[in-house]
Amino acid sequence: MSAIRSDPTAVIEPHADMTIDEVRGAFRRWLIERADSLERFTELPTDVEGIFATLSAMQRELYDAGWIRMGWPQQLGGLGGALILRAVVSEELAAAGYPPPFSFATQEVLGPAVARFAPADLSEQVLPRLLRGDESWCQGFSEPGAGSDLASLRTKAVDAGDHWIVSGEKIWTSWAQFADRCLLLTRTGTPDSAHRGITALFVDMNTPGITVSPLTAITGEADFSSLFFDEVRVPKSRTIGGVGHGWEVAMFILSCERGAAAWQRQAWMRWRLERLVVEAPDLDPVQLGEAFELVGALRLLSRRTLRALNAGEDLGVLPSFDKYVMSTAEKFLFDTALTALPETLLVETDRTARDWRTDYLYSRASSIYGGAKEIQRNIISERILGLPREK
Repeated sequence: MSAIRSDPTAVIEPHADMTIDEVRGAFRRWLIERADSLERFTELPTDVEGIFATLSAMQRELYDAGWIRMGWPQQLGGLGGALILRAVVSEELAAAGYPPPFSFATQEVLGPAVARFAPADLSEQVLPRLLRGDESWCQGFSEPGAGSDLASLRTKAVDAGDHWIVSGEKIWTSWAQFADRCLLLTRTGTPDSAHRGITALFVDMNTPGITVSPLTAITGEADFSSLFFDEVRVPKSRTIGGVGHGWEVAMFILSCERGAAAWQRQAWMRWRLERLVVEAPDLDPVQLGEAFELVGALRLLSRRTLRALNAGEDLGVLPSFDKYVMSTAEKFLFDTALTALPETLLVETDRTARDWRTDYLYSRASSIYGGAKEIQRNIISERILGLPREK
């Protein structure tokens, strides 16, 4: 019998053999025990640099305690065990009112891709630093004119013996100004090779020839950037997944984005929804019910995806459902908030109002980032439902 079962008040160190209920109970008690030292993470600074520093510190705290090491192989800095155990931690963080470290998204989206497709010596070298928050990564996918249509990307990687020479531009890259590495999609085939001519590279961001240009969003914050690559030399040993197999890497990353990252997102949305109930007690019960229904649907879909990823299953296009519902739920939630709290979102200037306003503005992009809603509709209708292709 485990320590949790024999003593329900015990706070124990996380380990790979814990059940979901044991992780949930033990982590809740850990949060209570460490409440004083964790209080600094409950309210984030208002500037991007401060947010980055605070959330990186929070990630290190969770890693050193072992909570976000569960589900990762020991040789990569983990404790072993099932992926779902780590997902429970992110859900409990949100339920307790802590902002999940933004780098969780990088950890859960890019980390598995490097673990699966990178050479073993590379993944063993870099992943422990990512998981602890000692370094940050960014995702170089979208380009001007090649966002939703990723197969048309133009950033070129030219074969130069033991190196690639990379030139091109990426856009809407989250937190790139703080990133130490970039998982970059490049064109190694002919211009018309579409998805067959894409290769993924793992690039050090301090390599000569890389320029990061932050973009100020409608929120006033610069948490996105444009990336410019001017004949950047990348060793062939940094090729991820093999030459011409970048599309496979990208599709795996999108599956992770719609699994673990969607799970984190639904946990955060549920917490925001519960705050809305408190702050707007006269909220329309029909709107409230629909919002809970959408967030609950996302929870079920992302849990299915998490379990499939943990089992190593090929998900195909099924995660398109997750992305579609995630976009729908997020937009509906904050549309509901605007209806219920118009003065807060539109007029007031205190911290609570600023947070609601920022979240509302970010939700406008939910139908675009990570795969446009229209693209997901086409995938669902054509490849899952078998309907005629769009003309």
